[in-house]
Amino acid sequence: MSSIIQLLPDHVANQIAAGEVVQRPASVVKELLENAVDAKATDIKLIVKDAGKSLVQVVDNGIGMNVTDARLCFERHATSKIRHAEDLFSIHTKGFRGEALASIAAIAHVEMKTRQAEDELGTHIIIEGSKFIAQDPAVVPKGTSFAIKNLFFNIPARRNFLKSEHIEFRHVMDEFQRVALAHPGIHFTLIHNGSETFNLPISNQRQRIVNLFAGKTNEKLVPVQETTEIVSVQGFIGKPEFAKKNKGEQFFFVNDRYIRSSYLHHAVLSAYEGLLKEGMQPSYFIYLDVPPHTIDINIHPTKTEIKFDDEQALYAILRAAVKHSLGQFNVAPVLDFERDPNLDTPYEYQHKEAAYPTIQVDQHYNPFADDSTPVRSTSTQQSVRQQRFTPAPSSASWESLYVGLKQDTEAMYVPESAHERATPSLFNDQEPEAAVTKTYQLQRKYIVSPIKSGLMFIHQNRAHQRILYEQFLTQITVQQAASQQLLFPMSLSFTPVEMHLLVELEPALQAVGFQFERWETEGVVVSGIPVNTTAQAIPSVFETVLHAFQEGFTDSFSPNDTLAKAMARSLSIKKGVVLSEKEQEMIVNGLFACKDPNVSPQQKPTFITMSVDEIDKKFSL
Repeated sequence: MSSIIQLLPDHVANQIAAGEVVQRPASVVKELLENAVDAKATDIKLIVKDAGKSLVQVVDNGIGMNVTDARLCFERHATSKIRHAEDLFSIHTKGFRGEALASIAAIAHVEMKTRQAEDELGTHIIIEGSKFIAQDPAVVPKGTSFAIKNLFFNIPARRNFLKSEHIEFRHVMDEFQRVALAHPGIHFTLIHNGSETFNLPISNQRQRIVNLFAGKTNEKLVPVQETTEIVSVQGFIGKPEFAKKNKGEQFFFVNDRYIRSSYLHHAVLSAYEGLLKEGMQPSYFIYLDVPPHTIDINIHPTKTEIKFDDEQALYAILRAAVKHSLGQFNVAPVLDFERDPNLDTPYEYQHKEAAYPTIQVDQHYNPFADDSTPVRSTSTQQSVRQQRFTPAPSSASWESLYVGLKQDTEAMYVPESAHERATPSLFNDQEPEAAVTKTYQLQRKYIVSPIKSGLMFIHQNRAHQRILYEQFLTQITVQQAASQQLLFPMSLSFTPVEMHLLVELEPALQAVGFQFERWETEGVVVSGIPVNTTAQAIPSVFETVLHAFQEGFTDSFSPNDTLAKAMARSLSIKKGVVLSEKEQEMIVNGLFACKDPNVSPQQKPTFITMSVDEIDKKFSL
C-alpha cells in the first residue's frame, strides 16, 4: 500500500500559516511596523492606499539587512530575534516566530529595498506569491522599505470577505496607534491615499497620547505610577466625566507590547466603581513593566494575549494604583474627616459631669388670656401671671368658641347635573367610545392599548426606534430632510480617527438634517440640526453614531442603514420617560404606519398582544 502522508510544499505551507498571521491589511501593518521597531529605527513612515488593499508600505531608517539576510528573511521560521528555546522566556523584541514575512509573501506582491549603513549598495527583491521574481543590487537609502501590493491576490475568497474601506482603514489606524503609543521615542508618519493623517514627532508618553487623540485629551488625563517587586505601573487614566460609550481609548502595554486582557480591564473598572454611568467606559493608557521570565507571550500568532505568573497580585496592584490616582488628584469624591476645632470641648470642662437642666412647667398658662394690665415689677408680674392662668369655670363648653359667628341659614344651590356627575353609575351601559381607544402607560416603559381581541403592550423605546429609523432612512435615500438652524453654532471636538469617519459620513449626515458651518482639523462646527432634535442631544447623537461604526456594526446593508439605526437609537424615547396621552397616541399611530411595525431596527419585537382567552385563563381556578 502506497504512502498517503506527504510533505506540503513551502508555498502551500506559507498560505496556511498566512491564514492565522494575516487576517486583513491591518495585520500586515502590525507586522511590518513591529519589524521596523525591532530594527532600531528612529523614523518610521507608513503609506497606505485603499485602506491597505492596494498598498501597504513601511519605510524605516533602521539597521537594514545584507544580501544574505534579505533573501533569508522570507523563509519560514527564519528570525534574528531568538537562537535557543530558552530565549522564549527572555523576549525583548516584538517578533520571534519568523512567520510574518513568509506569510505575507505567500499572499501578496512584495517589493523590498534594504541597505546597511556600512554598505555602499543595497538589495532590491521582488516576490509574488512566494516566488522570487528578481533580486538585484540597488542604490537605496539606509534602512528597509517593504511595499506590499495586491493583498490576497491569489486568495479571492479572503479578499471578498474584507469589509468596507473605512472599516479596514480604522483597523489600520488602530494598529498604527498601538505601536506609536508604545514607542514615543520614534517619529511616526501615516499617509493614506496621498494625504497625511498623522505626523507624530519624538516626544514623551503624555504628548504622544495628545498628538494621537487631539481634542481636549490633555485635560482628561490623570497620571498613574506605582512600583513594586512584581510590576511597575505607569501611564494615564481618564477622568470619569470624560468617559465614552466605546472602548477606543483603552490600552494596555506589557514591556512596550500592546495586549488585550479582560482580567486587567476588570481591575481598572473596579477602581472606577461608583464614578461612571451605566454603559460608559473610561479611558486609560497603562504601561506595565514586568520581568520577561514571568510572562508567556507564545500564546497566539498575533501575540496580543499574555499569560502572567501571578495574575491575582497584578490585579490587586493595578486596581490600587488606579484608585490611588483617582483619589490623589481629587478626581474621586472623598470624605472630609477634618474636624472643626471650635467644636472641641474646652480643657477645663473635660472632666466635669454634665448637669441635667431644670424644667419648670406652668400648668395654668393660657396663651389666649386677655392681658391688658401693664407689668411694672416682678411682684406685679407674678400676680398678673396668677390671674392670667386662673382656670376657666367648669361650666364653659366648646360651644362658646363659636359665639358671635354669623349664622348663614341660606342653603347652597347645587345643580342637579352636579349630583349626577358626582355619583356615576358603576355599570354604565353607554360607555363613551373614546374610552375604548384610550392608552395607558405601564411602569414608564410600556404603552397599553385595548384592542378588539384583548390588550396590546407596546415597548415605547423600540417602537419609537422603528419610527425614527424609517424616517431617517427615507430622508437619507429618498428626500432631503428639513433642518433647524442654531442661534449659536456648536463646536464639537473629535479625534483624527473619528474625523476621518465623519468626513465619509458627511453626505448622509446632511441628508438627515445636519448642517456644518466649517470643518476643522480637530472637530466640526454644527450650524443646523434635524427637526425635533435638541441641541443638548447633539453630542450624544454623534457619540452613538461614531460608536456604531467604530465597533464594527456591520450587520447592516449599508453605512446609511447603520447611520439611521444609530440616530434612531440615540434620539428615541428612553425607558422611564413619562408620556402624555397625545404622545402615547402618536407613538401607537406612528408605529403601525411603518412598513415593518412588528420589530425594532435591531430585530426585536416592538409589541405583544394578550387575548381575552389568555386573560380568562389567568382567572381560572
